[in-house]
Amino acid sequence: MRIAVAGATGRIGALTAAALERQGHDVVRISRSQGVDLLTGDGLDEALAGVESVVDTTNVAARERSETVAYLGALTRNLLAAEQRAGVRHHVLLSIVGIHRVDDNAHYAGKREQERLVAGGPVPWTIVPATQFHDFAAMVTGWTERDGAATVAPLLVQPIAPRDVADILAEVAVGEPQGRHVDIAGPATEDLVDMARRTHEARGRRVRLVPTWSGVFGTSMAGNVLLPGDDARIAPTSFDDWLAAGAR
Repeated sequence: MRIAVAGATGRIGALTAAALERQGHDVVRISRSQGVDLLTGDGLDEALAGVESVVDTTNVAARERSETVAYLGALTRNLLAAEQRAGVRHHVLLSIVGIHRVDDNAHYAGKREQERLVAGGPVPWTIVPATQFHDFAAMVTGWTERDGAATVAPLLVQPIAPRDVADILAEVAVGEPQGRHVDIAGPATEDLVDMARRTHEARGRRVRLVPTWSGVFGTSMAGNVLLPGDDARIAPTSFDDWLAAGAR
């Protein structure tokens, strides 16, 4: 198949493109570095010529809520319109578990807008909600670390390996549209503070962790909010596996 990956220079996009190519598919990488601008639509019609399926792994750096919603909404509208013109038969969107249970997170609001547009759009679709990735704790403490200390919320998550996410997206992309896919998650529930501690230890770093709900994430994300549903698809790679492989 000829399959396009939007956000192909990002980590999940690059891994998904590689997974599809290993299976023998013709992969079109959609990114500004490849001459395709999703925000303006420049180069998009040419890139989607002959494409049967599109995997959308686009993301956005931290922004205000309204800006995030507008940005991801514009990308999604342009992509769906171009897919309709090209006759694309399947749009696959990578989303996040728990976003409909959290209202005060700008990024989640943007992802909800993407889901809304895809579900109401002109192209048959599958939305794949994934839990947080194995390096999520290190990413969060990287945002907050000052003078050897970092704040981190005591979130419960069931982290998944990026390569497992990419493999599932590649599998979904070559199949028929499913609507909302079951949640995908790693094998075990973890505490974000403990994940941060163990990640820093594996990387040979000393960071004093300060558990708090007054930092990046609030109590609206406490408890089981970010955990997958009971019918979730469980990917094979555990957090322990990732640490043993060097936490990279």
